[in-house]
Amino acid sequence: MRKSLMSSLVILVVLILLPASAFAQSNSNIAGVVKDTSGAVLPGVTVEAASPSLIEKVRTVVTDSEGQYKVINLVPGT
Repeated sequence: MRKSLMSSLVILVVLILLPASAFAQSNSNIAGVVKDTSGAVLPGVTVEAASPSLIEKVRTVVTDSEGQYKVINLVPGT
């Protein structure tokens, strides 16, 4: 009985901690708005995210008509 309770407790702890470890390994996004010194938004600006962790080494996106950009699906790294 005691061994069964201990096994159940271990399984419960693993199930509780598993989602936290999976979340820590997930990919991330970077988003923002590009503005000039007067505060006006800048459409059509190229934004780069670079890291040795990226397969392509540099991820490039262009701001939309409202100056917004989003670099998606970045792997953890420097």
